[in-house]
Formats: sequence, structure tokens, C-alpha cells
Amino acid sequence: MEYKDYYAVLGVPKTATQAEIKKAYRRLARELHPDKNPGSADAERRFKEANEANAVLSDPEQRRRYDELGSNWQAYDNAGFPGGQTDWAGFGGAPGGVRWETRRVNAEDLGGFSDFFRAFFGGAASPRGAASPQGFDQAFDFGNLGGAPRAASRPPEAHATAEVTLAEVARGAERMVSVDGRRLEARIPAGVNDGAKIRLRGAVKDPGGGPAGDVVITVRVKGDPRFERRGADLVTELPLTLAEALLGAEVPVRVPTGTVKLRVRPNTQNGQEISLTNRGLPKRGGGKGDLIVRTRIVLPTLDDEAREELASVLGKHPQADPRSDGKVQ
Repeated sequence: MEYKDYYAVLGVPKTATQAEIKKAYRRLARELHPDKNPGSADAERRFKEANEANAVLSDPEQRRRYDELGSNWQAYDNAGFPGGQTDWAGFGGAPGGVRWETRRVNAEDLGGFSDFFRAFFGGAASPRGAASPQGFDQAFDFGNLGGAPRAASRPPEAHATAEVTLAEVARGAERMVSVDGRRLEARIPAGVNDGAKIRLRGAVKDPGGGPAGDVVITVRVKGDPRFERRGADLVTELPLTLAEALLGAEVPVRVPTGTVKLRVRPNTQNGQEISLTNRGLPKRGGGKGDLIVRTRIVLPTLDDEAREELASVLGKHPQADPRSDGKVQ
């Protein structure tokens, strides 16, 4: 089985710091994500390799094992251990006389990783996300990224809910949640959807002394009556005066974080939709959606004198009957 150079996969030197490894992994994950490369088998393969490399190199203990064995990893395979299970405590033949702690893992728990990873480690670490302010690993649950499935015996898990406004969805936010009397801070990514999960790894201690569990935070996005959300696109209504619609104007339009200026063209119709590119919510992988502005013309209330003046003007400029195939009234 061919040795895998995880440093080469991420494009970093063996002396790379944890921060450099994390930065390289995030860059590759964005570049190779299946959502950005639909149908590309090569991108999918490299994406899985990047996740696998990050799972090893971002964990100090697994990185140490990997560095000490290096390309001599097959010395382990030749020591006579069966492929179905691994007992690291029984292996003392690695370079430097390394002796590992006992850790048995079934092969079916490693299906998301390569044969090399399963033979080398016999265990898997889930791909990591950003570090939370408390130092816990924080991961955003956007579906399976190619990592190994969890083992059947799970550590303890706690749950919490974080509410955010649409403005906070537009720019990202931080939230404090209370779990078992503890206050934990989580970063809410920009563009997050209602119901998305944020995981704080290792934030729950097992009273029995077992592995620490995770806090799973469910994001709830508060409704905003000013906007209709369509993925990363937003739809909003823009009231216009009759003069603005007929003559054209420059008017302010609401966005979640403030207002922008919109140039309304002359003869704008009621219910017309105007699209403002990149004025919506952030998209996964970069960029923004659009802001779709739907016009609503508000007619003035006129007294008798004003109606007579308007009737005189409209009489000089007859309008086609909208109910009779364009015939002039």
C-alpha cells in the first residue's frame, strides 16, 4: 500500500504550525467542496484526501505518531496484526521503539478514510472546524464531508438553541449559550440557515471519566417582516409615489444591515421586480445572493381641484386600455 504524504496533500512543509495547517485545509476545503465542483471525481477525491490529512495533522497526538513512523509505516503491517482490529499497545517495533496505548477500533468504523489511514491508525478523527473562544473545536454541520462515521458508543452530548436576526445572518455573530450551568460562546457563520447545527467539540465532560462529548447548538433565524428569504436571495417591497414611478427617482432601499440607493427608472410599473446583484446574504463558498426589490406604487389622495388638473393632463396623453388588448381609451 502506497505511503500518503499528508503534508504534500495540504501543500505545507513538515515544520508547519497548527495555524498553517488549519489555513491550508480551509483553503482546500473551499476550493474542492463538492458544491463547487459538481460531478468532478478528481475534486471529490482530493477533497476527501484533504479531510483525511487534516484529521491527522490537526491532532497533535496523531500527527506525532504519523511523523515518527513516516514512510516506515509498513513495519507495523509486517508485525502480524490483523486488518480487522488494531492493538497499538502490542506494537513496539516502530523506529525509536515507540510503544502506543491500547486502542481497539473496528474496521467498519473507518469507512470514510483510505486504506492507508485504516492500516496506519486504526482510528479516525472527524475533520475539525474553527476554534471557539473557549478553545473547543467548533464544527458547522453542513452534511457528510467525507470523514469517518462515529463509533456506536457515543460520548455524552448536550443541546442548546441560539437565536439570530437576519442582520446577524448577513454579517455573522457570536452567541453565549448556557449548558449545565456553564456559559459557552459560539461563533455563528454568516449566511447560516434556520435549523443549522453548530458543534462545540469536547465541551461536555463525562462524569464517568470517559471521552468528552459535544455541545450541539441549533440555530434559529428570527423572521423579519421586511424580507422574504429564498436561500441567499432576499425579496423586499419598495413603496413608490406616483411621481417616482412615472418620472424616475433615486430612493433608499432597505437591506438587513442598513440601506442602499436604488435608481428607479421612469415608467416603472407596479409589482415590477428589480434585482440588485450581491446585495443578498452570504453564500457558502463565497459571494452573496441578490436583493430582489418588488415595487408597490402608492397613489395620492386628491381633492376635486387636483383631480381636475390631473384629468386635463391625462386627457392630453391617453393611455391604452389594459383590459382590451392595448386599445386606446
